[in-house]
Amino acid sequence: MSSTVDGHGIQSFEKPRYVIKRVLAKPQHEGDGAIVRRSIGGSELRNLDPFLMLDEFSVSAPAGFPDHPHRGFETVTYMLEGSFTHQDFAGHKGTIHAGDLQWMTAGRGIIHSEMPAAEGVQKGLQLWINLSSKDKMIEPRYQELQSKDVSRVDKDGVDVHVIAGEAFGVRSPVYTRTPTMYLDFTLRPGTQLHQKMPESWNAFVYVIEGEGIFGDSIASPVSSHYAIVLSSGDGLSVWNRSSELLRFVLVGGQPLNEPIVQYGPFVMNTQAEIEQTIEDYHYCRNGFENARHWQSQA
Repeated sequence: MSSTVDGHGIQSFEKPRYVIKRVLAKPQHEGDGAIVRRSIGGSELRNLDPFLMLDEFSVSAPAGFPDHPHRGFETVTYMLEGSFTHQDFAGHKGTIHAGDLQWMTAGRGIIHSEMPAAEGVQKGLQLWINLSSKDKMIEPRYQELQSKDVSRVDKDGVDVHVIAGEAFGVRSPVYTRTPTMYLDFTLRPGTQLHQKMPESWNAFVYVIEGEGIFGDSIASPVSSHYAIVLSSGDGLSVWNRSSELLRFVLVGGQPLNEPIVQYGPFVMNTQAEIEQTIEDYHYCRNGFENARHWQSQA
């Protein structure tokens, strides 16, 4: 990766990334009365290797995501507003608040619940990241990071929370089994950003608030609730030419280049593995043993 800075202080890349697809995440019902805006994982964008799903969720009690299983991938929950409590059949329980993060590796099997922990509307993003075939049956694990422990930089009108990967020379402490970049940017009006990225990774942007110009300074603006898929390249340029704040996440990951067979919350490489997973879940074995006697307190 390399980039240069011209005489006007503007950084350019040898192979800049551009917008190749826009997807509007429309509201839909999910879980028990929850509302999500699904961009990746919907009909317009089934997946973007290694990413399987991105939901922007909006939930008020008593709605939520009661007891449900996972196998074969990771879930990354990032709170934007309010609080959510997670509990699972391995005895793990925790509450994350605005700016907090939970990175859960479901691996060979987990059953958990995710429910609102405060009054009013709870908002956040949940990203599903695929695991390689060699990692799909590993033991589940968690990384939980409070907002105060998320690396943050504020420079030249750009504020960034470094959830995974690196920005402005600051790295996240989060370990990503599938190599991943996850950056939460806020650009003040009139500012611009030039962020390096590994050239071969797949990447997308999800706009949370405001509108911005991505990839090409003469491109049309992209507004909130849009996901944009980026071309390959060694960096992304962004401009906020509006009078409001622009907030978005930039997410990139190393493609696994493996077959994907998905059945709801189970993601494996073959149909036979999916059938085995359904059988394991039904008979509470091969990772789902604790399901036999467990029920959340939600």
